[in-house]
Amino acid sequence: MVKLSDYSLFAYFCRNMEVGDTVSVLDEDLSGVVTSIHADTVFIETLDGFAMQFQRNELVVEDALLGNRSAPDDLAAIVAQKEIRKKPKNKKIKAKNRKLPPMEVDLHIHQLTDAKHLSNFEMLNIQLEEAKRQLEFAMRKKIQRIVFIHGVGQGVLRIELEYLFKQYESLKYYDADYKKYGVGATEVYIFQNAKTT
Repeated sequence: MVKLSDYSLFAYFCRNMEVGDTVSVLDEDLSGVVTSIHADTVFIETLDGFAMQFQRNELVVEDALLGNRSAPDDLAAIVAQKEIRKKPKNKKIKAKNRKLPPMEVDLHIHQLTDAKHLSNFEMLNIQLEEAKRQLEFAMRKKIQRIVFIHGVGQGVLRIELEYLFKQYESLKYYDADYKKYGVGATEVYIFQNAKTT
């Protein structure tokens, strides 16, 4: 079946209209039979019996739309060539920009809660829960770099964070940028293709 979407085929059927062809008007819900053709002016009689005139390019032969007319061989070859699907171009997926700033998570207890009546153990648990929650959020959202700001202190939170990070195979951790964070921060890099445990 020949497709109307091909412009050259459409032009062929508009040009080769004959008296007696059933035609449709392109911009209106109107059709009729060609009664005479004078240059580019086509006279039709509508199905209701009205005589009307249109320009040749405003009409299309209905039989052509239904595939009852055959196109010349060279035109059919052109259509066949155009219908051959081109190979879709492989889109290059750019690696995430390594220069994007990392997600920062401040684990200082005063940033997380009011710590006036909490024990050291309770504060540590709150900080670790927040670190775990933020780490899993980053994994779900495919964020590659996170900096956990834990401060210097006695180093207990840092040790517990390292223990937490070792539970995940899909990440590595190291000291964050000294110029920006000093010694009180750890940066985590999450491998996006690895499965989390």
